[in-house]
Amino acid sequence: MSKPILKNVTEEIVHGLVRFLLHGLEYQTFCDCDFCQMNICADALNHLPTYYVSTSDAREEAYLTLKSPENIELINKKIIIAIHTVGKKPNHTI
Repeated sequence: MSKPILKNVTEEIVHGLVRFLLHGLEYQTFCDCDFCQMNICADALNHLPTYYVSTSDAREEAYLTLKSPENIELINKKIIIAIHTVGKKPNHTI
């Protein structure tokens, strides 16, 4: 039996998509420093449902559920809104 875990699968997906989007052509003018990335993730996650799991098997099942076209569309919308929100008022002194 594997060791129990506590993971918010939505958070893992959002982190990956934020990094991916900020390095794409559409968002090159936005800051992609660690502070901005975390602020974007936090803002997006505050507007998305959480999906906690406690086992690796449940994590894989959650990924399959959350990677449906409808869920990815919702997650991307919330991330894009967060990118623009944070981009208007970055919370760092670079």
